[in-house]
Formats: sequence, C-alpha cells, structure tokens
Amino acid sequence: MIEELTKRIKIPISIDTYKSKVAKEALDSGASMVNDISGLRYDPEMKKVVAKYDVPVVLMHIQGTPKNMQENPRYDNLLEEIKNYLSESISIAEEAEIDENKIIIDPGIGFGKTLEDNLKILKNLVEFKSLGRPIMIGVSRKSFIGKILDLPTDERLEGSLASMAVAIMNGANILRVHDVKESKRVAKLVDAILKSG
Repeated sequence: MIEELTKRIKIPISIDTYKSKVAKEALDSGASMVNDISGLRYDPEMKKVVAKYDVPVVLMHIQGTPKNMQENPRYDNLLEEIKNYLSESISIAEEAEIDENKIIIDPGIGFGKTLEDNLKILKNLVEFKSLGRPIMIGVSRKSFIGKILDLPTDERLEGSLASMAVAIMNGANILRVHDVKESKRVAKLVDAILKSG
C-alpha cells in the first residue's frame, strides 16, 4: 500500500506506530517519517530504527496506554509533567544518535487527557517552545470538540478549525488534520496575521 502511494504522490508519508517492526517495514516500503505515540517508550528498538533510517520522528506524550489512557487521567502539574516526559523522550532520541533537527514533539491532545487538560494545553502551547523542537498538534475532530459543541465526529469541522487557529497562534508548527483544504486556508490566514506588522 505504501509503495503504491509513493508512486502516486510526492508528499512525504508518515507512519503512525510504536512498534519498531512496523516502522521498519513501512520505511522500507517508502514511508519517510515516524510518529510514535509513546515518545520512544513502548518499544526499545524503535529509536534504533529511526536512527538507522535517519528520518524525522514525532515524539508524543501519552499517559498510560491506548487501552487505559482515558480511564482516569490525572496530573499534579499538567504542563510540567508533559514537558518533562517530552524532554526525556528527546534525550532518548539524542542518545540513540537521532538527528536533533529531525525531532518533533507533540503534547498528545486526547491521549490520557481530560477535556480541561486539552484546553489548557492549547491555551499554553507556547510553553512547549522551551524544549527547542518544532511542535506538532492534532486537534482535528477530537472528542473534546464534540463534548463542548455536542456534535458527532463528522460535524466537528468548525471546532477543529478554531482549535487549529488557536494552536498556530500559540506556537504550533505542524498540524495533523482530516480536512486538508479548509485547514490549509486557516493556517495560511493565521500565518499572515502572525507575520503582519
């Protein structure tokens, strides 16, 4: 599937996995980026694969595992705990000789977070700039939008775009989106505002 996509499109393909074997197969097939929701924590071989293939890697924060992350997420200091986790993931990557210029961080909206946690992360996203790496954010169609607006997944476009605009204003460099055309327009407009005098 990835091999077929690389023949059709020129856009780099990212593989979402925390399993080193899956990442290796995807990279061998033409993927050019790895997004690890565990921040290189679940599979000790992942850092070696990323380093060997010399590809960009997204280090995401998660509390718990995908199976239990939303059972009862709790933090004593949300922002500091996420920053410390991401800082440790950056260290893991650098110790494995992953190019620091290819390390991207993601605070993990919706991954072991309450609705209030997600809002606080978006409002204070600029704090993650202190880690010195580009910030990726994934808010598109997330459940916190559905809870606030009382809308199903397929009706969360406006909420997604509003959240993306806030994220960009507060320091996001990369967005994970479903609605590419609309998201690109929002990003272009917000960027113009930020670059204005």
